[in-house]
Amino acid sequence: MRLPEEFDRNVPENKVVLINGEAIPVLDPLVTETPGVEESRGFSSILKNTNFLILWSGQIFSQLADKVYLVLMIAIIESQFQTENQTISGWVSAIMLASTIPAILFGSFAGVYVDRWPKKRVLVVTNVIRGLLVLAVPVLLWLTKGQVLAQLPVGFEVLLLVTFLGSTLTQFFAPAEQAVISGIVEKPDLLSANSLYTTTMMGSLVVGFALGEPLLGLADSWAAQFGWGVNIGKELLVGFSYTIAGILLLLIKTNESPESMGSSESHVLEDLKDGIRYLRDQRPIRVALIQLVCLFSVFASITVIAVRLAEILPEIKASQFGFLLAAGGIGMGLGALLLGYVGKQFTHERLALFGSLGTVVALVGMSSFTNSLTWTVLSIVLMGICGATVAIPMQTTVQSETPPEMRGKVFGLQNNAVNIALSLPLALTGVAETMFGVPNVLRGLAAIVLLITWFLYGRLGTKPG
Repeated sequence: MRLPEEFDRNVPENKVVLINGEAIPVLDPLVTETPGVEESRGFSSILKNTNFLILWSGQIFSQLADKVYLVLMIAIIESQFQTENQTISGWVSAIMLASTIPAILFGSFAGVYVDRWPKKRVLVVTNVIRGLLVLAVPVLLWLTKGQVLAQLPVGFEVLLLVTFLGSTLTQFFAPAEQAVISGIVEKPDLLSANSLYTTTMMGSLVVGFALGEPLLGLADSWAAQFGWGVNIGKELLVGFSYTIAGILLLLIKTNESPESMGSSESHVLEDLKDGIRYLRDQRPIRVALIQLVCLFSVFASITVIAVRLAEILPEIKASQFGFLLAAGGIGMGLGALLLGYVGKQFTHERLALFGSLGTVVALVGMSSFTNSLTWTVLSIVLMGICGATVAIPMQTTVQSETPPEMRGKVFGLQNNAVNIALSLPLALTGVAETMFGVPNVLRGLAAIVLLITWFLYGRLGTKPG
């Protein structure tokens, strides 16, 4: 292409030239820049960000409490409600259902309110109240001991209520946290920030599920030294973890302005419609959410399949299915660490494409080696790495492309969609596995991921840069 004579090739960066009387900003033509690829600064930059360090510290305590909470509920059920020759699965399923319902019912609406409220207040209050709810459990169980209502122990119904309320508060905490990340982290550092967050989440998953029981036992032993005569160390550990997270978040500066918060004068449903319209009009965010929903649906299915795989594999028992899930968590942690260092050399779309195709390969690998523990674990680790390669760039895209006044709505809708995606496969995968077998279900999941990848990158014309 022939440049106009007025174009000066020696104009410094960020200067302007006059072309036909109009001032045109130009860049140094010797400096090339790939769209969507930002200068890589790794983890060093975000670890110098004081506000991010405060938020990350709060996340560590909050995530640990979230993961150990289920272990706490199981311990209470075993000691107080489960009878001899009775399986615990029914009790635990009820607890998980109480945790899931608020995510489906309130996820989207919570995001609308988060946009109207100061995010720091939401982060602090939700953590402190969750902590107080857990700390109140021993007292509530003591007050309702021996009471029965609708053929269920009232104490167990208290656990269901506490779980429901805690999960409801989480629906406000999650979009507020995502919105704050977007506000306190510079755009070039968002990929590294999300990588570190994902690494922490996977670490808390492994620690919570693998070490939750001994941690709660140590807490009870420590509390017993005070001679209170009751084992409340478990509740103190989880409750104080939430409370410490809330106290730490008091120190954060969210860089919010009054203009970034939505008006409380508009109707909630109208604000929710605004969020849906925004997603409809913003294709990069919509594509990112589709990929996140697809990814979490696959991971939810793998959670169910892992139980059956552990039963099939000769080297382990069905009760050791958590070992397989931990392998996936380790894979996601490895993928997150890798992205934190080299992810910025590629566009978000290209990373997600690589991750989606890698997930297909991992699922096919799992379907081909259902009798080999080694190959099954390697396939699950690969799926975890590829899952991080999809989830982190796509989450970063949602954060970076969403304006401050829309973040709560968008993240609320995202949490709502993701929680539905996590719930439905739990019900459908078990039925599918019984009818078609594990290998065929895994191949079916691989085909679905491949089809959605083609739909996003082929038919719709998305071209990774």
